[in-house]
Amino acid sequence: MFSKFFKKPEGENATRTPPGQSLTERFPIMTYGPTPKIDPESVKIRIWGAVKDELEITWDELQAMPQVTQTKDLHCVTHWSKLDVTHTGVSVLEVMKRVTLLPEATFVMLHCYGGYTTNLALTDFLREENIFAHTLEGAPLPIDHGGPLRVIVPHLYIWKSPKWVNGMEFMTADRLGFWERNGYHGRGDPWKEQRYADD
Repeated sequence: MFSKFFKKPEGENATRTPPGQSLTERFPIMTYGPTPKIDPESVKIRIWGAVKDELEITWDELQAMPQVTQTKDLHCVTHWSKLDVTHTGVSVLEVMKRVTLLPEATFVMLHCYGGYTTNLALTDFLREENIFAHTLEGAPLPIDHGGPLRVIVPHLYIWKSPKWVNGMEFMTADRLGFWERNGYHGRGDPWKEQRYADD
């Protein structure tokens, strides 16, 4: 049964919406644990693990990089999808120009203020459409939606687009993040309905 906030996808939207999803015009806020209070100027992305040299990228350094604005559809494992969401930020590929991975690196664990983590294969992480987003619909990214900084990985369920990101740990083998340890799928492809570990 659909509430006034959710509707069945029809027409062109039906082909853009993965199976099992309902459309919403709202942007539901889904968060585990308390929302951290973060000053943008204090944000740093620590980079370590299977890299030649560990480093940190500051908020100012991120703002000085080339900026991109893109509009993508977002899909949540809890069965809602929001179409045409516009974020501005820095491409993951642009950030990765500063990083020298070791040849054996195959996965990344994204770390966040508040302790949240999520794992991604490099084949999912190193894609042109993935960005470090600081702006939502032309305004600073609200704290409830992951501001000052979150990663957007639009081709996977949105739990793989972590809020309040502050670290990238590159790994030589997969390791489960927070929701993955608690029963969610290791990858989370919405088109394959990879919601839970046994899907």
